[in-house]
Amino acid sequence: MEPLESVEPLGHVVAMLLPGIAARGDEIEEARRLPADIAQSLARAGVFNMVRPKSLAGLEMAPLDLVGVLHAIARAEASTGWCAMIGATTAINAAYLPHDVAAEVYADPHSITGGVFAPMGRADDMGDHYKVTGRWQWGSGSANCDWLCGGAMVFKDGELQRFANGAPYHRMMIFPANEVELLDTWHVMGMKGTGSGDIAVRDAIVPKARSVSLIADKPVEQGPLYQFPVFGLLAMGVASVALGNAVGAMDEIKALARAKKPQGGQRTMAERTVVQTDLMRAEAKLSAAEAFFRESIAECWEGATTRGELSPQERAKLRLAATHATETSADVAKTAFTIGGGSAVYMTSSLQRRFRDAHVATQHIATASSVYELVGRVALGLPTDTGML
Repeated sequence: MEPLESVEPLGHVVAMLLPGIAARGDEIEEARRLPADIAQSLARAGVFNMVRPKSLAGLEMAPLDLVGVLHAIARAEASTGWCAMIGATTAINAAYLPHDVAAEVYADPHSITGGVFAPMGRADDMGDHYKVTGRWQWGSGSANCDWLCGGAMVFKDGELQRFANGAPYHRMMIFPANEVELLDTWHVMGMKGTGSGDIAVRDAIVPKARSVSLIADKPVEQGPLYQFPVFGLLAMGVASVALGNAVGAMDEIKALARAKKPQGGQRTMAERTVVQTDLMRAEAKLSAAEAFFRESIAECWEGATTRGELSPQERAKLRLAATHATETSADVAKTAFTIGGGSAVYMTSSLQRRFRDAHVATQHIATASSVYELVGRVALGLPTDTGML
């Protein structure tokens, strides 16, 4: 991964924040949410503007630069990286909204948006607006957001609407945060500091123009970033956090191996051949997964910048690489935890947190094992619904 300081214009500022964030890992986990001052420092640095269009004072960054920033934050502290990823990628909505509506939602250059794509709500078409009720899980970083969104199935006159292919029609509904109830449901094994509790609304009024379909709508913004597949962008974000967390685990086990002598032993762990072998196998796996991941992003970016579109095969390769990177990262974090031995099981060890965070990342739908089936159908030339690719 390229040095964070080389990512302009925010890399140097973010790099200065990371030691302080890393030092607060225990506090972040105990709070079960990202502290507001950290969220605001990231916002002022421009982290949540990385995907925001330039027309709205955003950075509209190239994907590999986005990856580099998220990777670095997660290397310092995974929950913070996750919240940065959700806030940054949610701003893709700005590229799909009418300009006047986008200007309202993104008026503050330091605003934070978040939410959940999954269509777990109901939106009744009332003519010029929707009346929305719903409850969504995995509302990461919601406590620090100014606007929140949730996917909702659309009904008209009591009848579920459908896309042209017959699938249920759903849209992302965007709400001011003060209209959303935050529910304390985030009692989990890993990524504890993300504050990913449920969010809920009841009979919320959403103007139709303040909703988007990331499947049916076309982006208003025309930059190459917005020709990138939306779900590929999200999967890319998840994988970036997973990879950063795995590198953090490798940093920590190497430091421990240099310093720790097993009970009754005269040599440090670093001097044991089994430790050397297992660490280097993990290093090779992680480096290979990251190389494949970066290669797939570069190919997609070339397609977006030169042709203005991506083939299903390119989109599938990106999803495959992101899923493989996330899965490999969990394996590497497990190796680091295992090498750490008995001391790694204590809550005072960051290795156990790296292990737990890594395995929660694998459960995200964008990089879950079901993706292999989706991309396998594309690779084998079988009929495939590529809308979610």
